[in-house]
Amino acid sequence: MKFFKIKSYAKVNLSLNITGKFNNGLHKIESLVSFVNLFDLIFIREIKKKRHDVYFKGIHAHKIKKNNTITKLLKILDKERLIKGKKFEIKIIKNIPTQSGLGGGSMNVSSLISFFLKKNILKLKKSDIFRISNLVGSDVILGLDYQNTILSSNGRIKKFKKKLNYYVLICKPNFGCSTSTIYSKIKSYSKSEYNFPRKSLLNLRNIKKSKNKLENIAFLLYPKLKKLKLFLLTLPGVIFVRMSGSGSSIVAYFYSKKALDIASKKFKKKFKNYWFIKSKTV
Repeated sequence: MKFFKIKSYAKVNLSLNITGKFNNGLHKIESLVSFVNLFDLIFIREIKKKRHDVYFKGIHAHKIKKNNTITKLLKILDKERLIKGKKFEIKIIKNIPTQSGLGGGSMNVSSLISFFLKKNILKLKKSDIFRISNLVGSDVILGLDYQNTILSSNGRIKKFKKKLNYYVLICKPNFGCSTSTIYSKIKSYSKSEYNFPRKSLLNLRNIKKSKNKLENIAFLLYPKLKKLKLFLLTLPGVIFVRMSGSGSSIVAYFYSKKALDIASKKFKKKFKNYWFIKSKTV
């Protein structure tokens, strides 16, 4: 049987607020989320075997653990008999770095769920799609389609067709950030801003006013991140700079490809050992 090819796009957080804690200990977050033209490639086909065959290739594959978001999803689907005993070979070419705040692992799961639904391998009510997504990770539901998203702290998700036409320089130091460590250092919560999501929140003025409230914690734990952001803010033509998720990626946003090209050259000269990629919002 032939492989199906799926593009699994990276997400970026234009803002991120922590508004409280659930009874299960997880934090309540709200965020403005967009997607960029950086993607993992997933190849999938049904196989006549007793077990799934999942493996990773590519420049960022070496840090993927044996138990990962994909195997977690498949275990849930098998346990609940939702894919009727079918087994799959899944090969993932990892172009999105791990521990970067770009949601690579979660977006891979989103892409697989969307594929299974499209091919009628999965037949689920909307409530079950949300439930299974959340069993794997709280941000999986964000990637079920690649529209700009407002995630409210009350769990509501609002999608907008409005395009954000930014060129982006995504920069990652030669280290990752521990999400659990960063969240464990949260001492205070923000007032909710997105419980009534509306398109105007995606206007540039509102985006520039917003923040990723995890930045200060990350910068204390990883001072090189602050140094990186301060440098990116000096680049000509930059509109705003934001850490994505809990890091360690810092993203600089531009209006034009020319400004992006100039910025990338300056960045490469300054941070020779850091990973970066030029991209665009989708």
